[in-house]
Amino acid sequence: MKKYITSLTLALVAIIILASCKKYLDVVPDNVATIDNAFTMRTQAEKYLFTCFSYLPRDGSLNDDPAFSGGDEMWQIEGRKAYFDMAKGLQNKVSPLGDRWPVLYRGIRDCNIFLENIGKVPDLSETEKLRWISEVKFLKAYYHFYLLRMYGPIPLVRENLPIDADINQVKVLRNPADECFAYVVQLINEATPGLPLTIADPGRDMGRITQPIALSLKAQVLITAASPLFNGNTDQMGIKNPDGTALFNTVYSKTKWDSAAVACKKAISICHSVGIKLFKFVPDAATPNLSQALRTQMSIRNSVAQKWNSEIIWANTQSNASGLQSLISTWWDPALLDGTTAHGELSPPLKIAEMFYTQNGVPINEDKSWNYEERYGIKTSRPEDKYYLRADYTTANLHFNREPRFYADLGFDGGIFYGQGRYDDANPSNLFYLEAKFKQRNGFGKPDFSTVTGYYIKKLVHYQNVIGSGNSYTVNAYPWPMIRLADLYLMYAEALNESEGPVADVYTYLDLVRERAGLNSVQSSWTNFSTNPDKFRSKDGLRTIIHQERLIELAFESKRFWDLRRWKTAEDELNIPIRGWDLGQQQSAAYYRPTVIFNQTFGIKDYFWPINESYIVTNRNLVQNLGW
Repeated sequence: MKKYITSLTLALVAIIILASCKKYLDVVPDNVATIDNAFTMRTQAEKYLFTCFSYLPRDGSLNDDPAFSGGDEMWQIEGRKAYFDMAKGLQNKVSPLGDRWPVLYRGIRDCNIFLENIGKVPDLSETEKLRWISEVKFLKAYYHFYLLRMYGPIPLVRENLPIDADINQVKVLRNPADECFAYVVQLINEATPGLPLTIADPGRDMGRITQPIALSLKAQVLITAASPLFNGNTDQMGIKNPDGTALFNTVYSKTKWDSAAVACKKAISICHSVGIKLFKFVPDAATPNLSQALRTQMSIRNSVAQKWNSEIIWANTQSNASGLQSLISTWWDPALLDGTTAHGELSPPLKIAEMFYTQNGVPINEDKSWNYEERYGIKTSRPEDKYYLRADYTTANLHFNREPRFYADLGFDGGIFYGQGRYDDANPSNLFYLEAKFKQRNGFGKPDFSTVTGYYIKKLVHYQNVIGSGNSYTVNAYPWPMIRLADLYLMYAEALNESEGPVADVYTYLDLVRERAGLNSVQSSWTNFSTNPDKFRSKDGLRTIIHQERLIELAFESKRFWDLRRWKTAEDELNIPIRGWDLGQQQSAAYYRPTVIFNQTFGIKDYFWPINESYIVTNRNLVQNLGW
């Protein structure tokens, strides 16, 4: 049996040094936890396989996903922790918030142990062995990629260090970014042929890796490598290893976008070949008379909240959106659900509400038929607003004539919140709506719950969640979508625009996403309604459109956090104050006054996590990230 470095001191050198093989999980008879026993038979090796899966970060989890609440997409009740402190600018290098360095390197270590030992298992078929090896290579690639997004250039762990490694081997260096991306892609390429096209036994194996997942991740990796954060980023030119090796290639390369576009198209093709398609809601027994307006909203919401729907490429079964839904759901009917538990405490800021398009499919500050200057004024809803707004309800102009994704994603004062057992769309006056002014049913002013901005997240709440009595709230859980087809379409549109400019396929894949969202094509919308009607004709203008389309379509899905960073636009967006309505007011005219909640700050150093300074003290070959 190969032996590995066990010293805690050496482990801290890079946090990639192997823990003792005797510390492996208890997966063998009589609690004898050794690597040799773990690979003596198929059943034990399978446990080790699932251990390799267990390191997957739980995206969409408030306590495990920095991209969910660590940016500017939602704000929390004061006093809550998790990654909210990162959003408030409290990151540090002594004990970094959300530090993934140690746990993901442990995951990589276990992946390497698996790959080194799986050949010893006597009762494992060659077909199954190939699949398991491929899955673990994929996981090893993903863990490296996750670290790379967080910390920038990282030490690569192609294989585990032996116990007799000398001190120079132990004191590892960070590998240049391009080398890191190349290695991740190499692992995915090696893994892909041995993976199944689809999951043959969904009841047992959903969440395991397929070829569409692998190729879609490859597309995401190459998009990241081609983006400004890693492609020609001169801000990072001073980051070098002690031997003088530059960690960032500061010269822009169009070839990176070319490769990303090819990878995206290949991923789309394989997804289409196995029947993955944009989800469109089909009315069921509970929704027999669903209007077209509500059907469109349900298609948008359930592309995320309906588990294993036709659009899901990869979902994380370790991240179950159950507690999250209770946390973000508004306080429903006081007669049916009491307020002893915090509800609705994750609140989208005003700038997120302003991000969505008008009903004409263009930004609110570009639509020549929409009064942008009067967006904070108020008016009373009309009969034609019945599927979006409560009848005869006074609310902000900002809430009128918006695109379907605005109404599908957001809850707000006077807005219809479809679902939760209230399906009487034949009589819209019976549809549930929110009352969010001071001390109203869904408003601010009650102890320990409700919105802090005036908005709620509707998109992630399953429409069939059932309200019971007392504090009863039955939630339809779903695994968190890591990659869905709309994301892949938009990645392809972005990469192709950067590679070739505004060619036909860019519009095709943008418009597929827009059509599902109830909007006309980019060309039609900008030509007929925008004050900048030629915007879509240039690469720069279309880039801006694609970026906003991604931010809207993938809102609240842990994408904005990473996109703003890879585009290097976080310094613009995350220095905009967090604002909401004046929640202490009961009258509409006073309530609808924008109020600053927090002044966010973001600088160049915030694009990457700090490396825990204790690791650097132990290993001087590890250089710290810029600004930390």
